[in-house]
Amino acid sequence: MNRKPAVAGRFYPAHPQQLHDAVSGYLQDVRPTGKAPKAMIVPHAGYIYSGPIAATAYARLKPAAASITRVILIGPSHHVAFRGLAVSRTHAYTTPLGDVEVDQAAIEALLSLPFVEYIEQAHTLEHSLEVHLPFLQSVLQQFTLVPIVAGDASPEQVSQALELLWGGDETLLVISSDLSHYHDYDTAKRLDQATSRMIEHLQYTEICGEAACGKVPVNGLLKLLKQKGLSIKTIDLRNSGDTASDKQQVVGYGAYVVD
Repeated sequence: MNRKPAVAGRFYPAHPQQLHDAVSGYLQDVRPTGKAPKAMIVPHAGYIYSGPIAATAYARLKPAAASITRVILIGPSHHVAFRGLAVSRTHAYTTPLGDVEVDQAAIEALLSLPFVEYIEQAHTLEHSLEVHLPFLQSVLQQFTLVPIVAGDASPEQVSQALELLWGGDETLLVISSDLSHYHDYDTAKRLDQATSRMIEHLQYTEICGEAACGKVPVNGLLKLLKQKGLSIKTIDLRNSGDTASDKQQVVGYGAYVVD
């Protein structure tokens, strides 16, 4: 049983060659610096809006393309309300670029936590995970996926799940989140700069849903980074007014990395 694409043709091209060309184009526009990140926060909107910002993070994975063999991907639920974290029984996530195998052993490990359960409908239509896969497929070589949809979960719960799967250099953590929604351009810039400062200062109790739609997984990562004495930095901060829309009502996008 594979999880089929839900937003191909809407959030990103459904045709394999067009999708490959689009993602390659975004990645080629970035000059990556520094070592490959251990974890990152990346936006999940339609590619014309957030693709350039996502690419600034994904391009940094190129030096570790062969060594990263497992990706923990966690994003917010947009369609189904539930408590805790949702995993799926699917064997692979499918995109126009092919299948990504799910790490069943990692799913079993997560299910040992009392707040993790199988909720298929949380995965079926969810774009916050799906849109990242073509970028990962384009940059990495061979990897398995641990897809997690976050419902109403505490920073402690999310950090526990991430700690359980933290692993070594073979494991990458990807947190899916956009920033502010539907403010004018200048207001969005001010709000998103404030959110970025909170992210960099690991203020996981301060970031609300108005600031970041993926605040549940974001805050869980920040709590874990604080526990581990690690830091996170902003590498891109723009909004849809910078990429593909007018400046009257924009959505904010940031890219953040943990080296």
